[in-house]
Amino acid sequence: MVRLKYIFWQDENMWIAYLEEYPDYMTQGETKNELIDHLKDIYAELNSGNIPCVRKVSELKVSLSSAVIT
Repeated sequence: MVRLKYIFWQDENMWIAYLEEYPDYMTQGETKNELIDHLKDIYAELNSGNIPCVRKVSELKVSLSSAVIT
């Protein structure tokens, strides 16, 4: 089982969201349960390999103690 974070909000009568790892791919639903189902569908599509050039968010760790300052 994969645990995913998502960002969501309500805009008038619709719920809108995107997966934190894939902020370029938003979805919506009339109910929060419908929204969650759509998020699961998006995740499956993005990881199917059928969509080219999927952009993701990641982290970069940088140690400032090894940086050279002149």
